Amino acid sequence: MKSLKLISSAIAMLICFVSMAQERTITGIVTDASSIALPGVNVYIQGTKTYVATDFDGKYSIQAQKGNVLVFSYIGLKSETIIVQDSNVINVVLKDDSTQLQEVVTVAYGISRTKRKAAKQSKSQYTPAPSATESVSPKNEPIYIVDGVAIKADQMAKINPNDIDDVKVLKEESATSIYGNKAINGAVVIVTKDGLYKNLSEQELDKKLNIIRTNPVQPTQEDYNAFVENAFESPKTAPLSTFSIDVDNASYTNIRRFLNSGQKVPKDAVRVEEMVNFFKYNYPQPKNEHPFSINTEVSDSPWNSQNKILKIGLQGKNIPIEDLPSSNLVFLIDVSDSMDDMNKLPLLKQSMKILVNELRPNDKVAIVVYAGAAGMVLPPTFGNEKKTIIKALDKLEAGGSTAGGAGIELAYKIATENFIKSGNNRVILATDGDFNVGSSSNSDMEQLIEEKRKTGVFLTCLGYGMGNYKDSKMEILADKGNGNYAYIDNIQEANRFLGKEFKGSMFAIAKDVKIQIEFNPKQVQAYRLIGYENRKLRPEDFKNDAIDAGELGSNHTVTALYEIIPAGIKSDYLNVQPDDLKYTQTETSSNNYSGELATIKFRYKKPDGDKSIEMVQIINNKSVSLDRASDDFKFSTAVAWFGLKLRDSKLITDKSSEAIAELAQQGMSFDKGGYKAEFIRLIETSEEYN
Repeated sequence: MKSLKLISSAIAMLICFVSMAQERTITGIVTDASSIALPGVNVYIQGTKTYVATDFDGKYSIQAQKGNVLVFSYIGLKSETIIVQDSNVINVVLKDDSTQLQEVVTVAYGISRTKRKAAKQSKSQYTPAPSATESVSPKNEPIYIVDGVAIKADQMAKINPNDIDDVKVLKEESATSIYGNKAINGAVVIVTKDGLYKNLSEQELDKKLNIIRTNPVQPTQEDYNAFVENAFESPKTAPLSTFSIDVDNASYTNIRRFLNSGQKVPKDAVRVEEMVNFFKYNYPQPKNEHPFSINTEVSDSPWNSQNKILKIGLQGKNIPIEDLPSSNLVFLIDVSDSMDDMNKLPLLKQSMKILVNELRPNDKVAIVVYAGAAGMVLPPTFGNEKKTIIKALDKLEAGGSTAGGAGIELAYKIATENFIKSGNNRVILATDGDFNVGSSSNSDMEQLIEEKRKTGVFLTCLGYGMGNYKDSKMEILADKGNGNYAYIDNIQEANRFLGKEFKGSMFAIAKDVKIQIEFNPKQVQAYRLIGYENRKLRPEDFKNDAIDAGELGSNHTVTALYEIIPAGIKSDYLNVQPDDLKYTQTETSSNNYSGELATIKFRYKKPDGDKSIEMVQIINNKSVSLDRASDDFKFSTAVAWFGLKLRDSKLITDKSSEAIAELAQQGMSFDKGGYKAEFIRLIETSEEYN
């Protein structure tokens, strides 16, 4: 009998271990029908006590296993039940259900439910919770009430879900009838099981939740390259516009960091093309031998009504992961003193683990670190030895000065020694950019990285941190080193860039991609390229294969926008063009190409090639009204518009945040990760600080 009990116990333990092994983290975003994030949504596994609530961005994370039923419940909206399948990401849209809407009325520290009508009739009988009226809700954010105490969003996020007895969300007059105008954006009302947070001051609550308050880091020591916005040019005096593509999106995530921190965005931190190219657009896959498709569209300018916008979109070929070449990667990690903050080295290590999880058995990775000196802490190791790689990452600690130049030298040396012919050879530099020992000036760094580019090794730059962040150096390294550049402001961004978009970020399908466009002066009085100020090339650089340009990754999209002043339109943005010049007149051609707006040319090299391949396409002089333009056109121009507003551009007449958000909302399709919805929230947030 005793042995039977032992066997039963062992079986029970085994079943428990198997169950635990099958559990995985499910994450997602919960929104309403308007794609607005919903805070305080109850998310639980049916038939269990496992429960979480969404944060103020509508995000949640819960441990579950395949076959579990997740229930999403929110006051006033229809509940959704979803069975967990193979995906680790479950995004949910909750629809209105006015018949089930109930009110929550707070009486001192107790909670009772009434129907909407009854609440309206008797609201004068109740008084707000003692400290609720003292709380000021940030713009477009609800107030948070826990055990009758008004708290901040970061405090709410720290509350242990296991301590929560009930969560209710009040909307519109349901909230203001109890808490007044402070709750105009709604109220999230939480009751804990034992009233854990009753009568606590803000300082006492911080202490209980282990929150350490520091003043927001101001960007006084951050460094950005200054540049002048592109002006309008005449096709008669400047017939060709030439530039390199730019797949970087660091500027957008850096801007997001400023806005989420309640800070003013520095003008030179805004690179419009990187904002536009953060987002994915629904361009068709290439159907010929070239590695990308070319897509153009012309419609009205949303900020200057008499002008037009030409959108040029490239779609990189989506190559299956099993068909991509083997990788020879070198992680070059800054472990200097300046990397000691939580949003630097600790976040960096977690980011790199995401990338490690994407490695295939035939991929190799080495790790080089630099502080006062540079050294290799992990020799080239195959991708199926993930535990060994992660163990090496876990051991990293910050300390010492920053020998960035020595680190780059060693990383490229190791990458070159392990070079895979026709493979993906790449150094991945992760740092705050604060190089202060050895080759530290921007010109020294530029010269060094241009020399290393000749080895055929690509470069990816990952930026971290705030306060002393050196964007200028990171941009130079990426631009001059056959590379790309991302700013990692949180673990979600690391998961996007290094996980979800691993192929596009790490595998080039074309390099030195250049664009040259010739506008037809019969149709175009003047034009200007929006953004790409630091990617412009001379006309003669287009066919010069020695001139470096940007790379395009697997399934990457690249978008460029031109603003056009049509022929015959009077504009305040035009310089007066003399019309009586003797030597610039040309004979009238029998063919004035009246049906053509422009001719666009592309040149690119294969990832391991040295000779460019050219593509040519005619852009017809056909424009549609803005209301008939594609969703991609509307959203990309809204993002550019917002960037121009942040830069305080003198070349836009309308700077209304409401108009920008409305246009973005009209174009908000193809939003798999919820990033476009987040962008609209940032537009609204920016009004308070910029």
